[in-house]
Amino acid sequence: MGHLGSAKPPIDISKKKAEERLEAAQERLLRLRLLLGGQIGAKKIGPPLCVLFEGWDASGKGGAIKRLVSMIDPRHVRVSQFAAPTYDEKRHHFLQRFWQVLPGNGGMTVLDRSWYGRVLVERVEGFATTEQWKRAYDEIVEFERTLTAEGMILIKFWMHVSEGEQLRRFEDRRDDPLRSWKLTDEDWRNREKRPAYEAAIEDMLEKTDKPRARWKVIPGDSKPYARLAVVEHVCQVLETKLAKRGYDLEAASQPGNPHA
Repeated sequence: MGHLGSAKPPIDISKKKAEERLEAAQERLLRLRLLLGGQIGAKKIGPPLCVLFEGWDASGKGGAIKRLVSMIDPRHVRVSQFAAPTYDEKRHHFLQRFWQVLPGNGGMTVLDRSWYGRVLVERVEGFATTEQWKRAYDEIVEFERTLTAEGMILIKFWMHVSEGEQLRRFEDRRDDPLRSWKLTDEDWRNREKRPAYEAAIEDMLEKTDKPRARWKVIPGDSKPYARLAVVEHVCQVLETKLAKRGYDLEAASQPGNPHA
């Protein structure tokens, strides 16, 4: 089964129970975000937080990101989406275009697609040479080592969905006038190349899963489970890393209005 594992959730949970857990995790995350930003607790600015999403087309990245940031004040988080590089961006090293959106101390950025396009779509579609995408593994690992050595908390998600569930979601989008814009001819073509993409994903997970920047594969066939799993994982990582850095996490668990 490899690094991807199953796209089916490891637990059977009702939609109602999943939504209850999600709401609790969202408030937990809000308090942690305010702690990082210096709005509560010791009122000191914490380390930057970057949450990166990759995944199959229609794997639920957008829905997971929406739930991740929904309770956070828009002034306290930036969501950046990346598509194919522009002509001018191609004139620079492939990592250059990502620097400008990375968070500073006390900041939070969510990336919808990222520098991993180099070893995924650019590899499979031939937009990068073999030498370029093979070299990129070491370049990415060193890039992330540099960021985390400076204190950044980097959390990486792969949203995994089965081939059958992906097809069902494609057909739902195709038949919905308000969502059909999300579906392109390229999405259908990519389905035909799934084995090539699976090989690229397995290589990516194997070569770039490092102690400072771990991958978390989210089983995405159940959207309610995937959404709560994302938010709960971010909370768990934040609490573990902040505790190691001496933060008083009680400030993030006090009762009262976290929006105050």
